[in-house]
Amino acid sequence: MRYRKLDANGDYTFGNQQADFLIDSPEAVAQAVGTRLKLDQGEWFLDKTEGMPWSTEVLGERTAATRDSAVQKRILGTQGMVQIDNYDSNFDPDTRRFTPTAEVTTAYGQTTINGTS
Repeated sequence: MRYRKLDANGDYTFGNQQADFLIDSPEAVAQAVGTRLKLDQGEWFLDKTEGMPWSTEVLGERTAATRDSAVQKRILGTQGMVQIDNYDSNFDPDTRRFTPTAEVTTAYGQTTINGTS
């Protein structure tokens, strides 16, 4: 698996040749999961069904029963993922912030995935 690194602003890195890529590493899979979680369903013009169903299954009223399974399904659907070892999420109704955290096993080792929306 080869994935172009993102900088602190979430932009692709350039100018460092092979150092600009994550190759066959847990970090590559973690970055792929992160970008897949950030893609809102319907946002990609080539496939409107692709993306995370944030507005229908995760955020909003009456989504408590679907939010965790939607996030886990998206994580497990990422290339290089093997299994979720530990999963936890927190929803703060005051700030309306949902934070999933997963410890996962990838084809290249273990890593932690932190997501916020």
